[in-house]
Amino acid sequence: MAILGKKKTYDTEGLKVPVSLGVIMDGNGRWAKKRMLPRSAGHRAGAENLKELCRNCGNYGVKYLTVYAFSTENWARPEDEVHQLMELFVEFFEKYDPELEEEGIRVRFTGDIASLPENIREVCKRGEERSLHRNKMQLIVAFNYGGRRELEYATRLIAQKVKDGEINPEDITEDMISQNMYLPDVPDPELIIRPSGEMRLSNFLLWESAYSELWVSETLWPDFGYDELTKAFSDFARRDRRFGGLSKKDAK
Repeated sequence: MAILGKKKTYDTEGLKVPVSLGVIMDGNGRWAKKRMLPRSAGHRAGAENLKELCRNCGNYGVKYLTVYAFSTENWARPEDEVHQLMELFVEFFEKYDPELEEEGIRVRFTGDIASLPENIREVCKRGEERSLHRNKMQLIVAFNYGGRRELEYATRLIAQKVKDGEINPEDITEDMISQNMYLPDVPDPELIIRPSGEMRLSNFLLWESAYSELWVSETLWPDFGYDELTKAFSDFARRDRRFGGLSKKDAK
């Protein structure tokens, strides 16, 4: 597992890194099983590794880091595992906020936060309020998040505006939909990384990921460190992002 305090050399000269990055933190359970440990040990190792990711991304120049921490589907897991995840969530932001402060990391949350237990909502509120002044990087934690639920949320907002006579149905545009998502000021992720080898988005940022580059690693999340992140950024820098058009080479 990566250690937060380990010194790294961040050679960013000539390396194009994404301004906005998404990470699906997957593989905690398998990491624990390989070591004959309880799943809770894997989740704790994954939470520790989030600190390392934040530091590395901040030092590489990433401005927005969105991590998939708990999905709307995760409620279907065993009750004791969900309880442990909630406790770990509270512990992480209470214990490690000073380190996030030192790194200049602002914390924000995206998802159906209103449906969470009161103590979790309070952690979210405190985390956002006390980090508002930090400006090196924004850590956006997707908690109780689902891409389809976010689209439902945006649709309801727009439908209410139509019902109230503020807009007509023909006024609805892609930009209007984007402006009614959970965090409309956060840029769409240019790159989404998924450790653990799974080849799917799992309901993560469905609208925002329309033109995101995808990078999958076989490494399980608790072991995903500086070297893997550097490989992902190096690969991203070589990609030709055409957004449906032709590359400069093909256009000649």
